[in-house]
Amino acid sequence: MIRLVECVPNFSEGRNKEVIEKILDEIRSVPAATLLDWEMDPDHNRAVVTFVCPPEDAVETCFRAIKKASELIDMQTHSGEHPRMGATDVCPFIPISDFTLAEAKELAHQLGKRVGEELGIPIFLYESAATSPDRENLSVVRKGEYEGMIKAIETDPNRKPDYGPAKMNLKAGATAIGVRFPLVAYNVYLDTNRVSIARKIANAIRFVQGGYRFAKAMGFMIKERDCTQVSMNLVRYPKTPVFRVFETIKSEAARYGVNVLSSEIVGLIPQQALLDVAEYYLQLENFSANQVLEEKMRRAGVGSAKSSYDFFEDVAAKSPTPGGGSVAAAAGALGAALNAMVCRLTIGKKKYKKVEEQMKEWRDKSEVVRKQLQEMVITDGKAFDEVMTAGKLPKDTDEEIKKREVAIVEATKHAAEVPLETAKMAFKVLELAKDIAKNGNVNSVTDAGVAALMAKAALEGAIYNVKINICGFEDKEFANTMNAASEELITKSDTLADEIKAIVESKIK
Repeated sequence: MIRLVECVPNFSEGRNKEVIEKILDEIRSVPAATLLDWEMDPDHNRAVVTFVCPPEDAVETCFRAIKKASELIDMQTHSGEHPRMGATDVCPFIPISDFTLAEAKELAHQLGKRVGEELGIPIFLYESAATSPDRENLSVVRKGEYEGMIKAIETDPNRKPDYGPAKMNLKAGATAIGVRFPLVAYNVYLDTNRVSIARKIANAIRFVQGGYRFAKAMGFMIKERDCTQVSMNLVRYPKTPVFRVFETIKSEAARYGVNVLSSEIVGLIPQQALLDVAEYYLQLENFSANQVLEEKMRRAGVGSAKSSYDFFEDVAAKSPTPGGGSVAAAAGALGAALNAMVCRLTIGKKKYKKVEEQMKEWRDKSEVVRKQLQEMVITDGKAFDEVMTAGKLPKDTDEEIKKREVAIVEATKHAAEVPLETAKMAFKVLELAKDIAKNGNVNSVTDAGVAALMAKAALEGAIYNVKINICGFEDKEFANTMNAASEELITKSDTLADEIKAIVESKIK
């Protein structure tokens, strides 16, 4: 099972898309991180971002995003409906797959310490990461918000941050870092512009006012729509489900002669939360997630295996693409994937502490080239298709014949250039495999060896495709340049492959 942690940082910017895009670019810059969702709300002046990644990449990814937010967002000029205390207001870790709560807490402490020390931002740990019971509730931690916390952090011993300076960072504010259960961020819109009614209804929902145990709620004015909103976080949706709070809001609103206009989910929602709603409103008997088609397929492993299965079927089919060039790129991508795996099996081990930072760098480089080679699987097929298309151009007139000949030449050149790029990428995989085999976890050294074998096969297979495309090519200068580059790669890769083989075999004797 793949180890994954979900991260949902909230940034105090909901109006300037360019700022959020730059923050998102920092998340995208970590190859192992997968950006799932992001939403901006201009009234709240807040953006909610969701990404997942392996635990070992989570701190670095969050740190990059928090750092960029601290550079671009100025809390001294910030205003919005939603409570906030920092440019990165909150950054929770949520265990998703094969990852424990205790491990998530350790990530919260690592990130808090790094942000506090390197960026000078006061850090408060909350919910399951809280260092004391009175800091579990985020609203308590954030009491007074940015403006009210400026003095409190310096003068009230109970408001001293867990990490970072006991002084507000005037530009970046303060940040809450925590560990929590997957929550449902849920808003209900009311057909009234009287915010006092929305707040009364929110008080009937929120736990601290006698409402539902796992509901946090506030009432806001939404100026853009001239209506009000009950904004909620359902922190334990199995115990305080969406349908229950929705029905309560409808009932409470009716008391004031108000109707529900609509509702919305902010960010992502666990599938089970929606299934609970369906079961309630449809009054389903003996219903389970196993009756959902896509869920049944996922559990049976159909969805995850289909794409690779289709690729094998397409290669075996009676068609020229995908052919050897695509298969070479796929082999190189597998080699890069193995490199990344060995790095991950090395990172975090005490025995390899001295090379941990280098392993992280090699892991990131391996992931970058893996994704590039995966793209080349498709690109190679398209390049060949362009040659076939050029050959089918009309040739009834002298002008058409000339146009067709030019198109064939250009397409053929491109069909040669693409596998040469694949070969160059495969050589990078070989170079990484040598370093990883030499310094990585000895228990996985054969995996690095197989990575090298796959990369060598990818390189030689790609060169085959270069040579067949320039065979008999009239542009001798182009052909000679491609041949020279190909031969140089073959020579260098032969030497490198022998060196990697020697390293691997020396460690398994």
